[in-house]
Amino acid sequence: MKHRVVVTGLGPVTPLGLGRKVFWEALVGGKSGVGPITLMDTSDYPVHIAAEVKDFQPEQFLERREARHMDRFTQFAVAAAQLALDDSGLKLDRLDRERAGVLIGAGIGGIQTLYEQMRVLLERGPGRISPYLVPMMILDMAAGQVSIRFGFKGPNSAAVSACASASHAIGEAFKWIQRGECDVMVTGGAEAAISPPALAGFCAAHSLSTRNAEPERASRPFDRDRDGFVMGEGAGILILESLEHARARQARIYAEIIGYGSTGDAYNVVAPEPNGDGAYRAMAMALRDAGLSAAEVDYINAHGTATQVGDVAETLAIKRLLGGESRACVSSTKSMTGHLLGAAGGVEAIATVLTLYEGVAPPTINLENQDPACDLDCVPNVARWGDFRVALSNSFGFGGHNAVLAFRRWAEDEG
Repeated sequence: MKHRVVVTGLGPVTPLGLGRKVFWEALVGGKSGVGPITLMDTSDYPVHIAAEVKDFQPEQFLERREARHMDRFTQFAVAAAQLALDDSGLKLDRLDRERAGVLIGAGIGGIQTLYEQMRVLLERGPGRISPYLVPMMILDMAAGQVSIRFGFKGPNSAAVSACASASHAIGEAFKWIQRGECDVMVTGGAEAAISPPALAGFCAAHSLSTRNAEPERASRPFDRDRDGFVMGEGAGILILESLEHARARQARIYAEIIGYGSTGDAYNVVAPEPNGDGAYRAMAMALRDAGLSAAEVDYINAHGTATQVGDVAETLAIKRLLGGESRACVSSTKSMTGHLLGAAGGVEAIATVLTLYEGVAPPTINLENQDPACDLDCVPNVARWGDFRVALSNSFGFGGHNAVLAFRRWAEDEG
């Protein structure tokens, strides 16, 4: 028996703010979260801008000693999980925690901790390394710390597939509930990679926008004048429940997750397959899993990073999926949040769910001169109200990893 799975809690920690209400208002309002980098000195770098989570105070969610023993990406994960659980209305004292699990993705993990401790090693020797280096650095610790904090003893794992990590985590968590292995999953992604080694690496690869004088206009998916992505940070955590479990406690349901597709390009370590075949197959797989046709898709939250090759490849994939008859619109919320790397799919899944729940498609801002090679209905600059019933959320990562999630608007009389 396949169990239906619904979304009952949303926890965004983003450059646009913390919590569902603040995040959604900024997204629909077309607000940019990009600005000058304050987390590090960028004097020697060609890039001086990023989408930072501003005014984040881990002590709002953690004891000071706990926070000191977590990398920033894990702090984000715990904060986002707390926000999502609060939003869901779950009563932990009434929950069978052996049937509640955690699956959180990250692409880079505790790179700032590793960087700082490498400096200690080189300057002061191995005897001065922190005993918390490894548990602060490793990518699975976001899931581990969330599990420990809330006492969830069901499945506990991490997904690592670069910028597809969070979407793979959500998709696999969906399948665990669908198979009946658990009732509740805390899932999504977290990332905090705005650090000297990560910034230097992306600069060396010429992946980032250098529009330093105009930070808010730098992230330009599908625009003719795009020049690379803008690094972001944060976390996006969702609470998934079996429909039976959610109904038993009379939970508010945001949407139903109905499909998941996962494919590989088998092409290049950083570049997507130019014709978008892997992305197309992942979207088609998600729809097959959902038992739907492409004609039923109303909205796609695109991966849309603002790279030259990536945006064109995704456009070709979407056009192949939808054909010439589709009325679906497409937007890239990375135009506002920047690219949250391993957390991107979590934040974008939240945006996709809220599009269905609120009946509003967020805009693609900074779309001033649309690239003719990206000729989709990209919701330019202003949000669009509409009757959105089925939506896809796309995530594609270095290494040719593709993950797509399919959601359906929830209506009690349809359930």
